[in-house]
Amino acid sequence: MKVGVIAGGISSEREVSLRSGQAVFNALKELGYNVVFIDANIDLCEKIKKEKIDIAFLVLHGGWGENGAIQGMLEVMGIPYTGSGVLASALAMDKEATKKIFLYHGIPVPPFKVINIEEYEELNIREILLPCVVKPSQEGSSVGVSIVKKEEDLKSALDEAFKYGDRVIIEKFIEGKEIHIGVLGNKALGGVEVRPKQGFYSYEAKYTKGLTDYILPPEIDKYLYEKLKDLGLKAHKALGCKGGTRVDMLIDKEGNPYVLEINTIPGMTETSLLPKIATLSGYDFKALVKEILELAIKENEK
Repeated sequence: MKVGVIAGGISSEREVSLRSGQAVFNALKELGYNVVFIDANIDLCEKIKKEKIDIAFLVLHGGWGENGAIQGMLEVMGIPYTGSGVLASALAMDKEATKKIFLYHGIPVPPFKVINIEEYEELNIREILLPCVVKPSQEGSSVGVSIVKKEEDLKSALDEAFKYGDRVIIEKFIEGKEIHIGVLGNKALGGVEVRPKQGFYSYEAKYTKGLTDYILPPEIDKYLYEKLKDLGLKAHKALGCKGGTRVDMLIDKEGNPYVLEINTIPGMTETSLLPKIATLSGYDFKALVKEILELAIKENEK
């Protein structure tokens, strides 16, 4: 069986994806798999045909690598792949759609408002309650995200978010602990508490060593921890996700949990959260990679 690790892509998260992909490629090679690394550009279809892969290990972050487009292409080509399918990928990449499905399933989310580019021109900024979080509807890795505490900073935050699409989410700022739950297959692996040393868990804080402290497991009581793991698995299932995912949550100062989003292709770099969380269930990096691949193989055999 020939495995094609597909990484890179053309999104704002390209560099992180290449790092994740190289780590997965190295792990599969060390495990003895027949594996090839494929950089996903606009000629991806031709590259896949040339390499004649039997299964794709997707390590694409953002853009058409994570929104279901590549997944749909692989299905048309008859090539199985790791992770979530077309619909779950598309839903998880769209924060507005994700929140609406969570609400339908009784999964708590922070109060939010969605505005499009046309509405922005007539928006009365003074009507927006502060502090708030401004984020693009379809980006990952905290790209284009701002925490706004002063009215004079709101316009620049909205302008930044609209660089990444024509819909922006304005979300109530929840002050408290940030917890990420890892899910693999139909099991919650555990969680990690992230404590950025400066501001919030930004792109820089995520991918620069030393800028964030990681607490494994989170410093919360056991009952709440189990509740978060159950909530993470429920969110994973609500969108119809498969393989390994990471569910991002906040806990306010009263202990109330809120689910922010699901990452259907979590980072697999040396600072990434899913590999850290997996260690709580006894998976080292190579074991995690192998399990993600084997879940896709089993799914294809159904």
